[in-house]
Amino acid sequence: MTRRFISNRDETVPLFRDPWMERLSHVHPAVPPLLYLPVAGWFLTTAIRDHGAWQALLQMLLGVLLWTLVEYMVHRWLFHYAPTSAWGRRIHFLAHGIHHDYPRDSTRLVMPPAVSLPMAVLFVLLFRQFAGPWHLALSAGFGIGYVAYDMIHFATHHWPIPGRLGRALKAYHLRHHYRDDHRGFGVSSPLWDLVFGTLPQRER
Repeated sequence: MTRRFISNRDETVPLFRDPWMERLSHVHPAVPPLLYLPVAGWFLTTAIRDHGAWQALLQMLLGVLLWTLVEYMVHRWLFHYAPTSAWGRRIHFLAHGIHHDYPRDSTRLVMPPAVSLPMAVLFVLLFRQFAGPWHLALSAGFGIGYVAYDMIHFATHHWPIPGRLGRALKAYHLRHHYRDDHRGFGVSSPLWDLVFGTLPQRER
């Protein structure tokens, strides 16, 4: 494949021969908040109506925390799994390898809805199965955590992030890309890197 630069701050490469599949692989960063925040808001307001504000908000915060754990686990053990077969390497490249090879590709930093929507439905069903009446508040928090992750991830590569915390998150993730991709798997938070002992050397 020939590497094609859009500008000195952006880069991309074609993934599919079919034009419609190629178009589906490019996603504007506004898509996740526009798609998921209204649903999360509806879930949360329904949970507040049914269970009260404090209980619903606590469950929502638990959902956000649960997202950060899923984010870490998927990034570490799925996205950084090293397959040995040709088809496995191809799938891995499509899922995450391309991001490490072309980290400045602004249209492939957020997950395509064709992938994220089925996963969102799956997690809502899992929460309904195991959390019962609290599944809406948990799902709201989980969705808010996912959108925050996507926006933070995009910002670390393409936007200046104001404030000390923003600059720290940006530097934290870029160290994962450019210094040591075997550490620093958290993007929205370094919490689980601390818990599992995968903090980058500077933080340790």
